[in-house]
Amino acid sequence: MKSKNLKIFDTTLRDGQQASGANLSILEKLKIAKFLDKLKVDVVEAGFPISSKKEFMSVKKISNILKNSQVCSLARHNRKDIDLCLEAMEKSKNKRLHLFIATSELHMKYKLNLKKFQVLELIEDTMKYARNKIDDIEWSCEDGTRSDPNFIIKCFQLAIKYGAKTINIADTVGYSTPTEMYKLVKKVSNSVKGFEKCNLSVHCHNDLGMATSNTLQAVVAGANQVECTINGIGER
Repeated sequence: MKSKNLKIFDTTLRDGQQASGANLSILEKLKIAKFLDKLKVDVVEAGFPISSKKEFMSVKKISNILKNSQVCSLARHNRKDIDLCLEAMEKSKNKRLHLFIATSELHMKYKLNLKKFQVLELIEDTMKYARNKIDDIEWSCEDGTRSDPNFIIKCFQLAIKYGAKTINIADTVGYSTPTEMYKLVKKVSNSVKGFEKCNLSVHCHNDLGMATSNTLQAVVAGANQVECTINGIGER
């Protein structure tokens, strides 16, 4: 692992906005971003540019004002998403691309309509494309806690091979418990080749009321980045 220092990845402006009733204007996003920058959080996930023009403009404006924190932008595994993220962050000298793809059987079958080998091929192709355009890439397995651990280990190894500097386990449906999260993070940290070269992150949702406990247990097990929001605001 690169560093033993715990990194704070704040996603209030992206995942936090997916809470019921939350719809931040660009000005509101900028105001929050300034406070997060003042707090010197390590990473500010500014938005998901492909989702709307407002999101694109928010990421672009936030990229221009952050002085202490790294700006991050979310993208699916396609070139249009990646290019739009990079365009939004083009003026920032401290930026990160956050790539994600579903890895659970349910999501691969019903959301992506892809087989495991196709997901692996897509990861390789996308990472090869992205790494030539930006140095700092975070790679996430959506619905990671409901995925086959051996499969996400393959995904992580592939992402690291092609340039990911951070790998992230997402408990997308708030499914995990603290004991399960601890065991999964331990398995990943002990099994992923090249793990020592990157940061290990967790993104825990709160459907069962255990997001904080899950996150803390992940840190005990070896994670060194936590993805969180102000006051725990977020999806579901």
